Amino acid sequence: MLKILDWYILKRYLFTFLMMLLLFIPIGITVNLAEKIGKILEQEVPFPAVAQYYLDFTIYFANLLFPIFLFLSVIWFTSKLANNTEIVAFLSSGVSFTRFLRPYLIGATIVSAFALLLGLYLAPKASKGFNTFKYNYLKSNKGLVKTQNIYRQINDNDFIYVSNFDPNSKRGNNFTFEHFEGNELKYKISANSITYMDSTYRLVNYSKRIVGEHDDIIETTRRKDTLFSFDVDDLTPVVYIAETLQYGELNRFIEKEKQRGSSNIGRYEVVKYKKWSLPVSVFILTIIAVAVSSVKRRGGMGVNLAVGITIAMVYVFFDKVFGVMAEQSDFSPIVAVWFPNLVFGILAGYLLYNAKR
Repeated sequence: MLKILDWYILKRYLFTFLMMLLLFIPIGITVNLAEKIGKILEQEVPFPAVAQYYLDFTIYFANLLFPIFLFLSVIWFTSKLANNTEIVAFLSSGVSFTRFLRPYLIGATIVSAFALLLGLYLAPKASKGFNTFKYNYLKSNKGLVKTQNIYRQINDNDFIYVSNFDPNSKRGNNFTFEHFEGNELKYKISANSITYMDSTYRLVNYSKRIVGEHDDIIETTRRKDTLFSFDVDDLTPVVYIAETLQYGELNRFIEKEKQRGSSNIGRYEVVKYKKWSLPVSVFILTIIAVAVSSVKRRGGMGVNLAVGITIAMVYVFFDKVFGVMAEQSDFSPIVAVWFPNLVFGILAGYLLYNAKR
């Protein structure tokens, strides 16, 4: 009896989740294609590139909305069980609610393992292809963002600062380059503006101060073209780079950016922590979905779906708001990523307790 029950619920769990993906992903592709078809035709993008883009889009889209698809699918088929009084029959036969929940947790374990594999290895590759296509063919700024207050350590001895840098014109303002040997400043270069030109940099209102033992030597000129030990990419970080790196590469990238004093560490760490928080959210949302939809209500499945969609939207709201806070302020990325799971984990415990009663 129990093994039959376990297999019955587990198969429904996985099958409904798969059907939810197969239902919504084509809708997402259709909506995206309808929005982008004009630019795709205008750019005369080759068909193989478009096909690869939508393959990457499928993986990217599935990874992005993974918890929501799962949550709604569990509510859907559990509500059907409740409306058909199947859950009442299970519980009346002496099966406890905790025991009834077991196949759901087995299903959540399978889906969680897949979500972890997707986030660590498959999604980064898809994200790279998806974003590269988007910024090569569908946007004019090639995926770059205007950076402000850039302060970076290039190597053990050299530091740079630019108050802002525009990647489109490759021009920055208030540039400073400092060279140290040990703890002693040896020379400092400053300029009102810096512009990258092929392999050289053009400095306007150039000034170089060489620190001497007794007196400093100051060189000035209206304009100077020169070479530096840093690359223009150090001033123009790609928005989506963290999403394209597998977990080991991402850790190394974050450490490198910390040494350089990057201002985007919060953005990168949010991506890192979400790779682990997403699989955990599978269990939390599964328990909430079962607790909400296992009771037969007067309004039928519609009420359960309405409650489920409301909870899903609140979860997405929490996830997005705290993610943006971590990316654009000093708010802790690990707290921002795990706080929604903490709140909804408490909610899951409360709903499960009441469902058992």
